[in-house]
This record gives sequence, C-alpha cells and structure tokens, in this order.
Amino acid sequence: MSMHIRTKAAELATMGALALTGATIGQAAAQDANSAAPEAHVRLLPSSPALAHCFPHAWAKVDVHLTTDAIGKDSFTIQAKGLKPRTDFTVFLLEQAQSPFGAAEYIGDFTTDAHGRATNRFDLIVEEAFAFNNVTHARTDLNSVGVWFADEKDDDGCLGVNSPVTGFDGDGAAGVQMLNSRAVKLP
Repeated sequence: MSMHIRTKAAELATMGALALTGATIGQAAAQDANSAAPEAHVRLLPSSPALAHCFPHAWAKVDVHLTTDAIGKDSFTIQAKGLKPRTDFTVFLLEQAQSPFGAAEYIGDFTTDAHGRATNRFDLIVEEAFAFNNVTHARTDLNSVGVWFADEKDDDGCLGVNSPVTGFDGDGAAGVQMLNSRAVKLP
C-alpha cells in the first residue's frame, strides 16, 4: 500500500471515529491540546493589609492551560472567593504585581455573586504576553496578575470615600487593586 493511500485511510478512520462521537477535527485537536497541556497555577491575595482586614477570606486562584503552541491561545480561569458581593472586578496581566505595576494589559472582568464568589474564563495568549513600546523598541513581559474594583466607589466601604481612583477600568475610573499574585509569576 502506498504512503498516500495509508495516509488517506488513516484520515478516513479518524473522521469516522469523530463522526461516531459527534466531534469535529478542530474540537478533537483542541481537546487533545487541553488534556495534555502544561498548566500554571497562581494564588492571588489581598493587595494591602487594609483590604485583608476588610476581606479576611478574600483570595483567588488562577489556572492557566498553556496551549498557545498547540491551538494559538491559552485558557485563563480565575476563581475568586471572599470578595465584596455583587461587585464588578477587572483583571490585568502586569509587569509587576504591586504598585507601580509597570506595563499592564486588560484581559477581562468578573462579577461576584451574593456570596462574594465568582468564576470566569478568558481565552488569550498568557505564556507569551508582553507589551511593546514602538518608540523605544522595549519589550516588557507581562507575567503577574492583578484584580481591581471596577467602580471607584466599591472600595469606599473599606478604605473610605477618599480612596484613590485608578485607571484600571474601561471608563478610566476604577477603585484600588484588590488582589495580586505578589512575587509568583506566570511563565
């Protein structure tokens, strides 16, 4: 049997098996990539002693399935607990986890439920995330994680009405950073 015929026979067998399961070739490739993908895990903790005091059970877990090489993107899942209920938060990849943060990339947001819990998943490139300054030609890796109060007033109950307003939301008016990855870095 020639190589071409054997290759075609293997392709037909694979397509037949996929048809029996109802999967597409793309779904099967993505499933294979996700099941064998290396992972990175980071725990986020309150960004200041004042926030840790107000939210003593606050933390988040970030799990990243590193599949950029296999399927062109990674899967970033964040699970948060102990946060302010019914509150919007923004998530950023950062040059450094704590102030002054350096370069930052907004990747998404989440909203807590009535118990201060939330889960969200973002599909993006994490392992190779970087910022590039076209003027200086400087490249900055973004391998820390930070979470901000999306509304500048949502941290007032903990920090007071004169708490800082930051730019870490789409409208340019966010509260302070609630959680960060500290010294632990993503790959």
